[in-house]
Amino acid sequence: MKEAVRQVEIAGHRIGPGQPCFIIAEAGVNHNGNFDLAQQMVEVAARCGADAVKFQTFKAERLVAPNAPKAGYQLRATLTDESQFEMLRRLELSAAAHRELMHHCQKQGLLFMSTPFDEESADLLQDLGVALFKIPSGEITNLPFLAHVGCKGRPMIVSTGMSSLEEVAAAVRTIEEAGNRDLILLHCVSDYPANPADANLRAMSTMSETFHVPVGYSDHTPGIEVALAAVAMGACVIEKHFTLDRNLPGPDHRASLEPGELAALVRGIRIVEAALGHGRKEPAASEASAAAVARRSIVAAHDIPAGARLTGDMLTIKRPGTGLAPAMRSHLVGRIAAQDIPTNTILTWEMIR
Repeated sequence: MKEAVRQVEIAGHRIGPGQPCFIIAEAGVNHNGNFDLAQQMVEVAARCGADAVKFQTFKAERLVAPNAPKAGYQLRATLTDESQFEMLRRLELSAAAHRELMHHCQKQGLLFMSTPFDEESADLLQDLGVALFKIPSGEITNLPFLAHVGCKGRPMIVSTGMSSLEEVAAAVRTIEEAGNRDLILLHCVSDYPANPADANLRAMSTMSETFHVPVGYSDHTPGIEVALAAVAMGACVIEKHFTLDRNLPGPDHRASLEPGELAALVRGIRIVEAALGHGRKEPAASEASAAAVARRSIVAAHDIPAGARLTGDMLTIKRPGTGLAPAMRSHLVGRIAAQDIPTNTILTWEMIR
């Protein structure tokens, strides 16, 4: 028998097949290191209807060597005369800022999330009492880090950008061996922005069938269309970067949604979920009036006198569909008219004996 996909519960949200899609508004580092801007992003995410807002937790000196180059998308969107280290140091949030943002999320009815990039950052988030950990794509091959976070007894959402199925399998095995089975995988393409042609959304089904865990999609494509397609294909989680203004300086703004677009994404996801339905092939209640108008009934082709034996040429098929169905035509041939039946009369059983 095919193994069922597990569901995961996170702070009152059940995540998995048959449950509402869990929507993460990815603030990331789009606050530009400004705490007031980060607070505004929390408020925007709440107004747009997201379930959670996610930041990033790191210290530049633990994350990157001083002479590490920037990624191509970072070079296109930031100052060219600063190193990746210098850029990231500007984007750090203090422990106090994390605590305040978490409280602000609670007041806004949002789940606070943050991605740790090192063990100390994961420990900080654990001390703050986060409900779950989100692992970025770049750390999926960092098995010691995955084991460290996996031991903390909190659900984990793991992005799988840049990875092969074998690398995902090693990560899943490491986390489960650390004692953690509350795991969600996100398919992802780690390009900013990503080309929709590279999205490969069918990989979600591959991971779901292979690992039997909820699978979602972390979307870096422009617009909202690919994310909506992912929901239609069964994504249990959608993560999408957003910004207050795409023209702000910083590495991720250009590949992010603005507030109106984020709100449209959330509305679209809920519409897609409703449209998916229960899967049984049956008429919707709203179709009843249309069926009466659009379907056909058996009608007298010409005047039929009482006592006449019905023949095929006496019967035709016309709208509306309020009488005997066309499939009954062969059952009427040879029967006797119980009354006079004028031309174009919709036949009923009471008229026949």
